[in-house]
Formats: sequence, C-alpha cells, structure tokens
Amino acid sequence: MSRAALLILADGRFPAGGHAHSGGAEAAVKAGRVTGAPSLEDFCRGRLHTTGLVSAGLAAAAALGAADPAALDEAADARTPSLALRTAARKLGRQLMRAARATWPSPELDALARAFPKGAHQPVVLGATARAAGLGPADAAYCAAYETVSGPATAVVRLLSLDPFEATAVLARLGDDMDQVAAAAVRAAHRVPDEGLHALPAASAPLLEIGGEAHAAWPVRLFAS
Repeated sequence: MSRAALLILADGRFPAGGHAHSGGAEAAVKAGRVTGAPSLEDFCRGRLHTTGLVSAGLAAAAALGAADPAALDEAADARTPSLALRTAARKLGRQLMRAARATWPSPELDALARAFPKGAHQPVVLGATARAAGLGPADAAYCAAYETVSGPATAVVRLLSLDPFEATAVLARLGDDMDQVAAAAVRAAHRVPDEGLHALPAASAPLLEIGGEAHAAWPVRLFAS
C-alpha cells in the first residue's frame, strides 16, 4: 500500500500546485543559462545538490518525526535567503496541504495546517504528508529530490519547446544523483534527534536566490517562480 502512496505523491498530476512553478528555470532561460537539454541537465544537477538536498533533508526529517514541524519550518526559512522563494515555498506548502488532507486525512496534518494557515514550507508539508500516507523518510527524500528536477524539466519543455523525450532523458541521467541526494538527506535526518537541526543540509545556490528575486519583479511571466 505504501508503494502505491509513493506513486500517488510523486505523480505530477497530484494536485499540489507544482505545475505553476518552474523552480528557477524561467529566470535561467531568460538569462541564457538554460538553452537546451545539456544546459538543462547542468541546471537540474546543480539545483538537486543544493536546494534539492536541503528540501530532501527537511522532508525526510518531517517524515521521520525527528523534530517539531514548526522548528523544521524555521530551519527551512533560515536556509532560504530569498523572500520570493520563501513565499513560493509557502504557497506550494499550502496547496500541497489541501491535497494531502483530502487524500490522507490525519490529525498531524490538521495540526500543521492550523499552525500555518498561510502555509508551511513545502518540504516540511511533504514530509508530514509522507508520514500520514504511511511512507518513510527515504520516500519523502526521493519525492523531494525528484520534484527538484522534474519541475524545471517540465517547465523548460514549455519555455523552449524542448522535445519532451529529451527532457525525460535528462531526468533519467540524473538518477544516480537523486540516489545520492536522497541517501544523504536520510542520513542527516536520522542525526537530528541527537545533534539537532544543524545536522540537516544547508547547501546554498546564490544564482537561484538572485534569479528568484528578479523573477518575482517581472511584470509578465509564465510561471509563479
């Protein structure tokens, strides 16, 4: 049953609002850093090992129940310097919470929704959702890692009219990287009870932060972030 839950949660058709966000890809395309499949792969790999690792660690910790969700949300804030990206993460968290509570009703999800009526950070909600669905920290970490790269890949198909087969091949080539990131995230989450939240990854991606702020100021854009 948990395998089916993982497929549902990771499915791009799960109504969590991710389709409206490019994960920084729209700004990268405009800046000329993403122009086709090779540069998309470079972009996704960099995002995966920085913000993706952070998100996977937070999600794994939330799924494990290694720390209070409010403390994890504060940790997510501290690891996201850009106000625009923090705002986007909370919007995604709010939308995911709506879908999660309808799909896997849970007192823990209800409590998290009450504590953050405007939305907790998406990775924290993702981990709590995984927990409610009977999934473990590794499942949550894989979902977070996959979302980190699948969102930009899907967005670039629209932004550049990239062949969807090429975009999917990019995701397949990132499989080993996703394995590495998910494993590192789970190891960090298991250290939280003894070492505190400082054990979680805190990798940074300055260009994503700068791009997020610039993107938020655009008068016209295709994606919300």
